[in-house]
Amino acid sequence: MKQTLKRLTPAPLWNAARATYDALARLPDLGPAYLHPWRRVSMRCLAALKDIHRGERCFIIGNGPSLRHTDLTKLRVETTFGMNRIYILFPELGFTTTYFLSINDLVIEQSASEILALPMPKFLTWRSRRFFPSNLQPSTLNFLYTTYTGPNFARNAAGRLWEGATVTYVALQLAFHMGFSQVVLIGVDHSFVSKGEANKTITSQGDDPNHFAPNYFGKGFRWQLPDLDTSEHAYRMAKAAYEADGRQVLDATVGGRLTVFPKVDYISLF
Repeated sequence: MKQTLKRLTPAPLWNAARATYDALARLPDLGPAYLHPWRRVSMRCLAALKDIHRGERCFIIGNGPSLRHTDLTKLRVETTFGMNRIYILFPELGFTTTYFLSINDLVIEQSASEILALPMPKFLTWRSRRFFPSNLQPSTLNFLYTTYTGPNFARNAAGRLWEGATVTYVALQLAFHMGFSQVVLIGVDHSFVSKGEANKTITSQGDDPNHFAPNYFGKGFRWQLPDLDTSEHAYRMAKAAYEADGRQVLDATVGGRLTVFPKVDYISLF
């Protein structure tokens, strides 16, 4: 029925109706997302971070197997965003990323104590507040109001950010908010050995072949299969937003399959 109605409805009208429906569905979240004490602290912190890195470059580090073929020691003096379970790599590297970001409920639920122990500024989805004690003092923990619906590219991270089916897209919005003029992606392989329905939750049965370490999503870890089509749509929105503001996103992933951003040789950047 839904598909039939979609075929019969002019695309602009259908898109407007869908956007209105999504906005109405988000209404119950608006109060806590903007008025809860934790979020108010986070919004003040995010306001202080606006354009703090104006004109600088940063690296957004994905977690693909290609990281094992990337000389990460060159990033020691760079500004970096690490995501999800990147911290598994920190002892080997001998340094941490500048910032940390995670928006996936399953990742945060199963890694909350490890994430809290990280020393750098951390950015988590507002939904994940339920995984933390009610007496939590936010300090280095910033809650982002991220949503599954309502495609957009947020230029101010204190408001709503669309997730675009990948934490990397949220990192791109956060980097834009902070003012970076050049963002370099590495480890964003944009390919997975594990196949199946997009966003389906599965439980790992053994070593993880999709990320840089076999214990990244090791045996027993619950995770969601990727939605690469939605991610590509989001990446195109990010590319347009950066270029419209005279900034750029480059892809230095070794052997990566993402084709949205201009490719660059990683070693040539240093």
